[in-house]
Amino acid sequence: MGKAESGSRGDFDSAPASLSNGHKQGNCCSPARRASKGLNGDCKRKPLLARRAGVVWDLFVSICPDRLQFRAAYYILPRMTNNDHTLRVYDSILGLLSSEENPTPLVRLNKVVSFEHTQVFAKLEWYNPFGAVKDRIAANLIRDAEERGVLSPGMRLVEATSGNTGLGLAMIGNAKGYSLQTPLSVAIPLEKRTVLRFFGTDVVELSDMLCPAPGAPEGAIATARQAAEDDADTILLDQYANEANPDSHYRTTGPEIWRQTEGKVTHFVAGLGTCGTITGTGRFLKEQSSDVKVIGVHPEEGHDIPGVRSIVQLQQTELFRPDEYDQTLEATDRESYELCLRLNREESIIAGPSSGMALAGALRAVPDEPGNIVVVIFPDNVFKYASSFQPHFPEICPADSEGESGGPSENDLFLADMMENLKNPHDSVRVKKLHEQMEQGGQPLVVDVRPADMFAESRVSGSVNIPQSELPKRTEELPSDRDAEIVMVCGIGRFSKHTTLYLKSMGYRNVRSLKGGINEWVRKGLETESTT
Repeated sequence: MGKAESGSRGDFDSAPASLSNGHKQGNCCSPARRASKGLNGDCKRKPLLARRAGVVWDLFVSICPDRLQFRAAYYILPRMTNNDHTLRVYDSILGLLSSEENPTPLVRLNKVVSFEHTQVFAKLEWYNPFGAVKDRIAANLIRDAEERGVLSPGMRLVEATSGNTGLGLAMIGNAKGYSLQTPLSVAIPLEKRTVLRFFGTDVVELSDMLCPAPGAPEGAIATARQAAEDDADTILLDQYANEANPDSHYRTTGPEIWRQTEGKVTHFVAGLGTCGTITGTGRFLKEQSSDVKVIGVHPEEGHDIPGVRSIVQLQQTELFRPDEYDQTLEATDRESYELCLRLNREESIIAGPSSGMALAGALRAVPDEPGNIVVVIFPDNVFKYASSFQPHFPEICPADSEGESGGPSENDLFLADMMENLKNPHDSVRVKKLHEQMEQGGQPLVVDVRPADMFAESRVSGSVNIPQSELPKRTEELPSDRDAEIVMVCGIGRFSKHTTLYLKSMGYRNVRSLKGGINEWVRKGLETESTT
């Protein structure tokens, strides 16, 4: 823009070039474009940003009687840009954090749903600035700690994470001057672990489950707590117990959904991880209308979906408040990954596997009735999970230079299907039933296939330890009677299925896997042994 129009004020009539966004009179249109519009000479049109800036500049010029005040205005004004959600102009990346005024999108699903009346909307949380729903949590955890006076610049954050909370904390920490350490499982997708390091995070990899378990002494949460205890300048924000977690969704996600649906939402569905999303959002929505149904979806035991918790793992999460939800239900790995694929290919929505899981639960739980408006949280996008997809979709894995498949073979797929089939009641046993059998004098051989150090810390009374990696070399320790009753045990029931299938291949006809593993045994309060 050229001269200010508020009258002559000498050499400070002209606004700074930074306010004009590079726009000069006569240069906003090409000669051909001006001619096509019947324009002669210079174009007088100015961009909206420039016009708004000009009004503010004129105001400063009109109130600056001397050069000193003018120079102050000159250097301050370009830095006074406000976050403008209409123009999408922000002071910093933190201005993009979601809120009622800046919501993540709701997109109606049209092809993967078969409802005639019920409308299903996906809330796309990767539109948060760092790519996931956990950005909301990370921002509120830090805000809360700052306001309580326990966090100040120069301090270090430590947080056990399955990836997304760590990514949000890392980037907000970079913006505010906090370093971050993240103890996490080696089972977390390589993509997340690599990007965390790229963001500057100190990543501590541990032999832990997909979701950190508060009760595991060797796990990520215990490691994070110890780091905070050992260093006064390190603070554990603790997303698994901190009320600032659900509060972030009470402040943002809930109000966004209520406003976006004009108060017409009838069902809210979310996957269960730390449970901050469902607890905080559900609480807000039910305060607006007690008729809103809040539905939580969890994965099966031994699942392969990062960031969410099975019903056993949920018992270790302080923010899991089932009394506040209308329903919880389970979705299998198979249906979750298949629906994730359909979302990408049929809806062109780049959703990750936990989105498929949440939607699978929603489609089973919600009836097809006029007036139903369902909002399902889609936590993050597909790009973090290429390595997670390989076992489920080997056909999409690229071939290497030798022409060999980059993913599992057909035999591997067949084996994976057999593992899935072992969840039937004939080849698995629940903790309660096994305990009752042992109490009544029945004593099957209980074989714990975890590493020796984990077996020593806590085990089912009377069990023996044959780690999975050593089983092929120690088969002589198994009963010679192929009809002997054997129960295989691991941490959460995943690897015990592998060894159950292995023993069946050896001819053992009465071998089963313990559902939920030693974690479920401990959660039920049943007696264990220890040699540590």
